Amino acid sequence: MPDPWRRLAEVRRSGFLESVHFGSVVGLDPDGSVAVSAGPIEQPILPRSSLKPLQALGCLAAGAPLADERVAIVAGSHTGEDYHVETAGRMLADAGLDESALRCPETWPQDERTHHELVRSGQSTSRIRMNCSGKHAGMLSACVASGWPTESYLDADHPLQQVIHQTVADLAEESIGHTAVDGCGAPVFAISLLGLARSFRSLAESTVGDAMRAFPEYVAGTGHVNTELMRLLPGVIVKGGAEGVIALATAEGHAVAVKVIDGGNRATTVIALAVLRALGVDTAPAKELSEITVLGGGQPVGKITAVEKEWA
Repeated sequence: MPDPWRRLAEVRRSGFLESVHFGSVVGLDPDGSVAVSAGPIEQPILPRSSLKPLQALGCLAAGAPLADERVAIVAGSHTGEDYHVETAGRMLADAGLDESALRCPETWPQDERTHHELVRSGQSTSRIRMNCSGKHAGMLSACVASGWPTESYLDADHPLQQVIHQTVADLAEESIGHTAVDGCGAPVFAISLLGLARSFRSLAESTVGDAMRAFPEYVAGTGHVNTELMRLLPGVIVKGGAEGVIALATAEGHAVAVKVIDGGNRATTVIALAVLRALGVDTAPAKELSEITVLGGGQPVGKITAVEKEWA
């Protein structure tokens, strides 16, 4: 049987093809029709953190009293900077809780400057610095608002997770056949790449989409490619996920989803922007993110580029 995965990106060093990323991509026109397709777009994948905007919508549906940057941080994977921690902390306090209610792992913040400052000041890892703490705070906020248990909020059969499960199924327009445990401990639902693109197309016009556009720094953080892309292309929402996943949508209703099957994330933004261009969207303001420079001895010697002929 031929391999269904398609060649999505190439790494060239000094003119030599060094590496190749395979996977699948799908691009939707504003009317929801599939305009770009390569690879098995109907095969289930785990969206990982690309699912967070959908989970945020589920939290709102469950009664979480959130708005603005609080919605954006629930939909995001923040870099653990002080303003992220302050926002997540206020969300917990307003629900009558504190950091001890979080069930995500303890980590250092992803932001290097903040990490170094914490080490210098003698502080250690914490749950609230973990990149998923905003999502977890949003889940707890929904539980308190609805009178549901907070200790078991990550259980797949918890009322909140059932609401999120249904929200994801409705947005993806497909049934969910498998539930896994994400890196942060929360349930993550397997949907197709096509279902993920459909979901982001719907999110573009939602409260969650509005919050992500208005507060891109809460979706990720300083210098993060997701935040930078939203700033360079106003109107676009984007959320990357572990293991080579990324999804984005424009305010006009175009949507893109990418899965790199080797699990690498380095080329996902490059690929997603190439698919967006194939949909007729002007990505010129984000040209700096449309390819990655390969260095040798500190000097440019090659590039990581999308293999656009695979879906042209």
